[in-house]
This record gives sequence, C-alpha cells and structure tokens, in this order.
Amino acid sequence: MNHFRRIFAAVATLAGAVLAFATTTAASAMRVPPPGEGSGIAPPPPPVRVIAEGGMPGWQIVLIALAAALVAAAVAVLLDRARAARKVHAPTA
Repeated sequence: MNHFRRIFAAVATLAGAVLAFATTTAASAMRVPPPGEGSGIAPPPPPVRVIAEGGMPGWQIVLIALAAALVAAAVAVLLDRARAARKVHAPTA
C-alpha cells in the first residue's frame, strides 16, 4: 500500500508542475485590445522609450522552477523515509 502512495505522490507532483507551466503560458498569451478602439476613451499617451532593458529571461525562470520542484520532491522523499524509519513494527513471532 505504501508503494502505491509513493507512486501517487510522484504523479501528483509531476501533474502539478505540468499544470503550473501550462497555465503560465496560457495566461501570458492573452490578447488585450488597445484602449481607444470603440470604447470612447481618449488614446493613451505615446509610449516611453526604454533605454535599458531588465528582467529575467524565460529559460532562467523555467530553470528555477524546475530546481524548486526537484528540491521539493527530494525533501518529500527524505521526510517519507524518515517517517517510515521511525514507525514501530509489530513483532512477527
């Protein structure tokens, strides 16, 4: 029974990671219409030119998320093994 629980935990962790990546991509791809098109609102001021760009590239964000997921999985396995080692088993004889 404990074997099935571990498999279920691993599958749930993997599914959560896939779901997190899928929803992040879908949310960032949403199209927002520009203001002023048929809404009766005055057009926005001209855009400001950015001299220096900043931020973190997407591959670094993915790498950090993957490392966090692996660390969380390793901690979960270590805690499960520590809990199983402390469990008192009934004598068999």
